[in-house]
Amino acid sequence: MFYRAPEAITPERHGGKALALSGDLSFAAKAHVIPLMAAEMPAAMRSYPIVFSGPDFMPMVVTGIRKDENLFVDGEGRWAEPHYVPAYVRRYPFILAGGDTDERLALCIENDPARLVDAGSNGEAKPLFVRQSDGALGKGEVIDSALSFCEQYQGMFVKTRQIMKVITDSGLLAERTSKISLNDGESFNITGFHLVDEAKLNAMSDEAYLKLRKADALATIYCHLASMNSWTSILHQASLRRA
Repeated sequence: MFYRAPEAITPERHGGKALALSGDLSFAAKAHVIPLMAAEMPAAMRSYPIVFSGPDFMPMVVTGIRKDENLFVDGEGRWAEPHYVPAYVRRYPFILAGGDTDERLALCIENDPARLVDAGSNGEAKPLFVRQSDGALGKGEVIDSALSFCEQYQGMFVKTRQIMKVITDSGLLAERTSKISLNDGESFNITGFHLVDEAKLNAMSDEAYLKLRKADALATIYCHLASMNSWTSILHQASLRRA
């Protein structure tokens, strides 16, 4: 999602490039679901339903009722306020390449002409590399900042996957379909996702429940359940889009 062909950042390839500072999030305008990390769920649950999807049943925020439509990004690329912007969106155009257990992940950047520009072509753009006193190219502050953010994100990803394995192994997830009805009578069936079966959760033994607590999975479960109240947020954004 968002990335097509990210390249490892090197002085040879990107020595003359800069990052254009832009609040334009148009690249996310067609994302009707977006990955979310467990640590983000307390902030995100107030704005979006959080569901589980994919082979590892990772958390996703629902941002639209139609495929290829994000109700929280307007025609000018602005994210609707005051709604939380997922870290997956804020990380772009940077990403760490490699396996999740690879200790030598490389910082990469998507070759997006709206973000990656020639140094000096945009007065507000931040150079990826800067010339040192000895004439060599050194990493600019933007690379250090991006690397720190991506490493933090990678840590959250690994932790989230560990939590989801415990939840999945507990047998709590069940496939569900949600029906969304708009004020004009049009309705949509949203399929292909899993939710926590609350009845199964309440019927768990003390031992099984304690296992979830020790795995830090309870916050993920209860944030997910609380987020089901945020389908009203989706309806509100859909009504604004139609107004």
